[in-house]
Amino acid sequence: MLLFARGLMILGLILLAVGGLIYFFARLGIPLGHLPGDIRITGQNTTCVIALGTSILLSIILTIALNIIVRFLNK
Repeated sequence: MLLFARGLMILGLILLAVGGLIYFFARLGIPLGHLPGDIRITGQNTTCVIALGTSILLSIILTIALNIIVRFLNK
């Protein structure tokens, strides 16, 4: 039960960090989901958004952040 609680706390911190990043990018004027490379297909009643540019940007940022965290934890 203690392991489950710890996992939920870590998941909460991750969600808080992701929410903070989204808020930070919105304040900087970087509209996630509307970057160059994002594909938007609009039909009569449906809209399909494939966020390739946003996914690449977030992947780069998370890779850098996780590498920094791992380097600090290994010391």
